[in-house]
Amino acid sequence: MTEAENKNRYPLDSLVQIMKELRGPGGCPWDREQPHESLKRYLVEEAYEVIEAIELKDMYKLREELGDLLLQIVFHAELACEKGAFDINDVVAAIVTKMKERHPHVFGRQQLGSPEEVLEQWEELKDREKARTGRRETLMDVPRGLPALLRAEKVQARAARIGFDWPEVQGAWDKVKEETEELLQAFRGGDPAEIRAEYGDLLFALVNVARFLAVDPEDALNRTTDKFIRRFRSMEQQAKDQGLDLSGMNLQELDKLWEEAKSSENNGKISSLNGF
Repeated sequence: MTEAENKNRYPLDSLVQIMKELRGPGGCPWDREQPHESLKRYLVEEAYEVIEAIELKDMYKLREELGDLLLQIVFHAELACEKGAFDINDVVAAIVTKMKERHPHVFGRQQLGSPEEVLEQWEELKDREKARTGRRETLMDVPRGLPALLRAEKVQARAARIGFDWPEVQGAWDKVKEETEELLQAFRGGDPAEIRAEYGDLLFALVNVARFLAVDPEDALNRTTDKFIRRFRSMEQQAKDQGLDLSGMNLQELDKLWEEAKSSENNGKISSLNGF
């Protein structure tokens, strides 16, 4: 092994050993009492922090957050190891095998010409694998732990695989209009359960439109939320500069600041979230 190759080689052994010591006698009282269930929230949080680092294009932060996410993976593997189920080596071996089996166009002789063909083959191979191991799922076996918009998109995409889908985007648009009217009727009726149900139907219909438009609904909503935050922060700064308190202003005054914030952003005077 060359010096350059050795420099880029960093096994997980040291991290696994640290986790064993944290969980072992004389280790950390908090780490020692954690089961898989109590760690679920941290796994999700760390994954979202990785996403944030990617969106910020902050490579230093990305390196740090990937490490935090990796720690959660090692933590869960250690818990499984203590129960005699599997260890981190089994985790790595399983994903290596899966990646080779799911990429016969790379590790075999098969030829594929587009990303779409790769994705189609991936799903076919996954279905065959589950049938072979007796773990066949229905198309609707989508994890509940996913963000709601992402889960809805996956459910719709799976239904579309067997042709249960609108033939074109107009059908999805018409459904949005239908669900909007039904939500309005539910609102007029005043039944909280009915309002919630119709609101969910409208969101589901909007996700369908996003799928036809090749828009990631989760990303689109996050971007709009970021935009709102930027503009609201600008409003706060404007009010501060004028010696005003936002909480003491009426809606008309707040609207005026909002429009000024929008104008400033359109003119490039408001920095992105990275700058806050």
